[in-house]
Amino acid sequence: MALLAMAGCTRHDSGEVALTVSRSGCGTEWHDPHGGERTFQVHNVGINTTEVELVDPANGAVYAELENLGPGSTRPMQVTLGRGRYAFRCLPEDTDAITGPTVTVTDGPKRGAPAVVPVDEQVLRGSVTTYRSYVQHAFPALRRDVARLDSAVRSGDRAAARRAWLPAHLDYERLGAAYGTFGDLADAIDRLPAGLPKGVHDPGFTGFHRVEYGLWHGESLRTLRAPAGALDSDVAKLVEKFGTERVDPNDLPLRAHEILEMTLQFELTGEADQGSGTTLATARANVDGTDAVLDALRPVLKSRYRGLSGADAALRRLRTLLDAQQRHGDWTPVDELSAAQRRAIDGATGAALERLAPIAALAQVRRAG
Repeated sequence: MALLAMAGCTRHDSGEVALTVSRSGCGTEWHDPHGGERTFQVHNVGINTTEVELVDPANGAVYAELENLGPGSTRPMQVTLGRGRYAFRCLPEDTDAITGPTVTVTDGPKRGAPAVVPVDEQVLRGSVTTYRSYVQHAFPALRRDVARLDSAVRSGDRAAARRAWLPAHLDYERLGAAYGTFGDLADAIDRLPAGLPKGVHDPGFTGFHRVEYGLWHGESLRTLRAPAGALDSDVAKLVEKFGTERVDPNDLPLRAHEILEMTLQFELTGEADQGSGTTLATARANVDGTDAVLDALRPVLKSRYRGLSGADAALRRLRTLLDAQQRHGDWTPVDELSAAQRRAIDGATGAALERLAPIAALAQVRRAG
C-alpha cells in the first residue's frame, strides 16, 4: 500500500482502513460504524515515535496495539470489532497521551476481540511482593545447601561434594524470575564458560558450574576450595543485598516464558552440562520457578488471560515428563534420552512456551499518560 496522505480516512472493500496519527491527532478520521475483521493501516505523520492502541474509551481496556511506530512509517493493526464503542489512543514519546474520538460500531458481530484492562505498577505491586516473599523464603535452604557443598569440598570427600552440588544448584535455579535483580552476582554464581576467552580454564568462570566442572573432571578438591568458597561468599552477599534491591514489575511477566526459553536453549540441549549430567533436574527446577511466577501473577492474570488454565496444564505435562527421568535420586543425562523421550520433552516445553508467551504483553506495565 502506498504511504497515506497527511489527512483523511479511506475504507477499502477488503475491510482495510487507512488513518493517521501524530502528536495532535490520533485516528481522528475514523468514523465508520462497520465491525468484523478489520485492518487499520496506521501512518505516523508526526515527529515522535508513538505507541498506538485501540481501546474501550469507558475503561481503557486494550483491543489491539502497535508499539514503536516511527515517524513516517505505516503498519497494519488487525482486529475483529464487535458491536461497541472504540477509540484510538496514542502515546507519543516525550509528550502527553491523546485519545481520538469515540466510534460506535453498530454493524457487525455481537462480540469481537477480547479487551485487556491495562496493568499499572500499582496493580503489579502485590505480585511483586508475593514473589519477593517466595525468594526470601527460599534463601535459608540455598544458604544451607551451598554451605554443605563448600564444607564437603573442604573435607576432601569428592562423593559427598558431588551429592551436595545438585541440591544447592536446584535451590538457586528455582529463583529464576529474580536473576534480573541479582545483577553481577547472577553471573558470578551461575555463569557458563561459553563466551569466556579461555572457556572452562578462564579465571572468570566461577560459581556452580565451575565447581561442577571440577568435581566431574577429576580436578583436585584442594584446587576447588577457592571456587566453592567464593560461591558460598557470593550467595551470602546475594541474600544480604536482596532486601534492598528493587524488583522491576515488568520482570515477572517477562520471566513467565523467559525461564523456559532459556531451559530449552541450555538445559534441554545439554549445553549447560559441565559433567554432572543433571540438566533435566535443572529443567525441572525451572518449571518450579515458572510456577512460582504464575502463582504471583495469578490475581492479575485471572481476569485478563483466558489461556491461564491451559498454561497450568502444559506445565503439569512437562513436569510429569521430566519427573519420569529421575530414578532413585539419579537423573537421566540429556544425551541418554531416547529419540521419543527427547521429542516428548521438547514438544511439551514448546507447548508450555506457546501458552506462556502472551503473559509478557498482557501483564506488562503500561504508560498511563
